[in-house]
Amino acid sequence: DVQLQASGGGLVQAGGSLRLSCAASGITFENYSTHWFRQAPGKEREGVSCISNNNGRTYYEDSVKGRFTISSDNARNTVYLQMNSLKPEDSAVYYCNAELGSRDYWGQGTQVTVSS
Repeated sequence: DVQLQASGGGLVQAGGSLRLSCAASGITFENYSTHWFRQAPGKEREGVSCISNNNGRTYYEDSVKGRFTISSDNARNTVYLQMNSLKPEDSAVYYCNAELGSRDYWGQGTQVTVSS
């Protein structure tokens, strides 16, 4: 059974930092492309960042470039999203995702709230 467990969300003031974690069981993260998505109330889910399993490259949505960093710890089978200089518009439920071809797994989401 595959499970992705996201954690690390919380309430932080604008300009603060949080580190989200996504721990996997039942799959090996390094074999998958891993993503962080977010969804704010009344908005569609959007991709925030990704690590490609093909070449290890990282990708970021324009609004988080320079502020967020995605990384992985293969020994812990965990992917992280370090979020710095947080803004109120970063407030959302953040989801981790692992995908490989037709295989697509989602974590349960963790709430990030940034106060102004």
